[in-house]
Amino acid sequence: MRETRGTRIFRVATIVVLSAFTLFPIWVMITSSVKPLGDVLDSFTWWPKHLTIEPYIQMWHTVPLAQYFLNSLIVCTIATLISLVIAVFAAYAVSRWRFHGRSVFTTTVLSTQMFPGILFLLPLFLIFINVTQATGIPLIGTRLGLVITYLTFSLPFSIWMLAGYFDGIPRDLDEAAKVDGTGSMGALWHVLLPAARPGLVAVAIYCFMTSWGELLFASVLTTGPTQTLAIGLQQYSTQVNVYWNQIMAASLVVSIPVVVAFLLLQRSFVAGLTAGAVK
Repeated sequence: MRETRGTRIFRVATIVVLSAFTLFPIWVMITSSVKPLGDVLDSFTWWPKHLTIEPYIQMWHTVPLAQYFLNSLIVCTIATLISLVIAVFAAYAVSRWRFHGRSVFTTTVLSTQMFPGILFLLPLFLIFINVTQATGIPLIGTRLGLVITYLTFSLPFSIWMLAGYFDGIPRDLDEAAKVDGTGSMGALWHVLLPAARPGLVAVAIYCFMTSWGELLFASVLTTGPTQTLAIGLQQYSTQVNVYWNQIMAASLVVSIPVVVAFLLLQRSFVAGLTAGAVK
């Protein structure tokens, strides 16, 4: 069907408005990050009166941003890898085998996404305390506890999405691999995983992004040495002053890993997310 002139104008106008709505905050962040603090606190200007890169230098010294960056990178990477490994085997079992309780399992896994995260905060906190008392393994104020916490809300969605993606891969490929002499694990490794690469990328990016910007659990389950970026950025606000230019500079810097990863893997992410959602 041919697009009418009115429809085209409406589409272009909508895109322009949405783009401006999206890009305006980013522009404010960029310009504020290269302004002296006095200019930021002064009346708003679209272009900096005095350009400076001092905020990008000072932000590393005002708070231990490098330590927070390292904590976030370690926690998010480990949580993503563990979630991906577990989700692959769980999704493979759900997709390829029929067993008692299968529908209950899939429904339960998906239903966990219906509840807000704050409902799990107190139960997890109490569980971690009891586990620490019983085993001596510290979970409060450690990276390990945060990794386990992030698995609780990234793993269910990962299993559901990968199971949907595996369902879209013909079972004939599994049977052909078994005819050639490989077992179920061989079929998974040599057939399903290469075919499901877009789905794996989508799951990995989802897990990393949800963990990278998480604030609620990190604010309760971490202490000074193990705090993540989401908590560290709050420390630019003190009782004496709020370093807005450094906050903007730090926000841009910590966004780089996620943005770069998404841009590099965007095609696989969209393909995997769409296929896993519709199967």
